[in-house]
Amino acid sequence: MANNKSAKKRILINKRNRLQNRFYKTSVRTLTKLFFKSIDIYKLEKTIENKEKSQQILNSVYSLIDKGTKRNVFHKNAAARKKAKLSLIFKVI
Repeated sequence: MANNKSAKKRILINKRNRLQNRFYKTSVRTLTKLFFKSIDIYKLEKTIENKEKSQQILNSVYSLIDKGTKRNVFHKNAAARKKAKLSLIFKVI
């Protein structure tokens, strides 16, 4: 347990940062799964609407990854690796 004022403050700051980091990481994971599902749907039914939906989801994943990188949730190389993996999958379809 914290005994002084600065230690109590650090506990609060760590809690705030942990929640912020968890938000970005889980959101990226969720959107990535949604992206893969939309890619599978597009593979079955190749319509322009399905491809545009996949592109929109990809853009939102990119946005969250970039925001997380800016806030030091993701390392810049890890973020680049995630984005490259997703873009490769989108190009192959």
